[in-house]
Amino acid sequence: MVDETIVSNHYDNSSLLELIHAGISKLGKSNKTVTVEDLAPVDEFHIGGRVATDHLMNQLTFSQSAELLDIGCGLGGASRFIAKHYGNKVTGIDLTDVYVSVGKTLTDWVDLKHLVSLHQGSALDMPFNDMSFDGAYMLHVGMNIQAKGALFTQTARVLKPGAKFGVYDVMRTKEGNLSYPVPWASDESFSFLSSPEEYSALLQSSGFTIEAINDRREFALEFFKQLKEKSEASKGPPALGLHLLMQHTSPEKMRNMISNIANGLVSPTEIIAKKI
Repeated sequence: MVDETIVSNHYDNSSLLELIHAGISKLGKSNKTVTVEDLAPVDEFHIGGRVATDHLMNQLTFSQSAELLDIGCGLGGASRFIAKHYGNKVTGIDLTDVYVSVGKTLTDWVDLKHLVSLHQGSALDMPFNDMSFDGAYMLHVGMNIQAKGALFTQTARVLKPGAKFGVYDVMRTKEGNLSYPVPWASDESFSFLSSPEEYSALLQSSGFTIEAINDRREFALEFFKQLKEKSEASKGPPALGLHLLMQHTSPEKMRNMISNIANGLVSPTEIIAKKI
């Protein structure tokens, strides 16, 4: 099994908070006036960003009283969006210290501490009691986790019976060599892609039933097309965006990811599951 510090180090960025603060200043905002909407381009590190999060949430149909778990929460962008727009209390867990630290600061800035709680830790050994949550989701997390069976067993443990679990990951759709680096890995040594069929089998063996599987390939290609058009029109990257997380490697990683999707090797895919 891969050393989790390798994964954490891949995302580490000690200047991240400073970069985000500079970005919001370019927007004419401050840490007192920035909003959840302002932060959207930088704090949701998955294909389609906030639109993709909302698409998944609309299928999960959690009640407002449901307490949710955000597995691999990153900066906590999805947690804050869901807390504000759906009214849920959300607990996030992520392996990368700096993401959790910066995420807590951003949560303070938008005054959502009463609804959002972020924790540093491994999704393979979550520090939560059995049956603690009414629902869970993960957004582009499984690509870095080899032991997906253990991940889903842990998820089932902390969910109440009948709880829904939404997965939105980049999944293998065809055999072939991928172009690296990509946003989640600089090379194949810590990239663990699985097919939707493999995800489904592991979820079912961990105590879930599968309610839906949705291939989001066309959505992804359109998203990247629009992103490119906006960048070309503005003659440069926006004040806030995923380039702040990936920095100088951003263009190459994005090109490779788009190529891998366009060539049919991978596709962002949703799975809606329910704990038995």
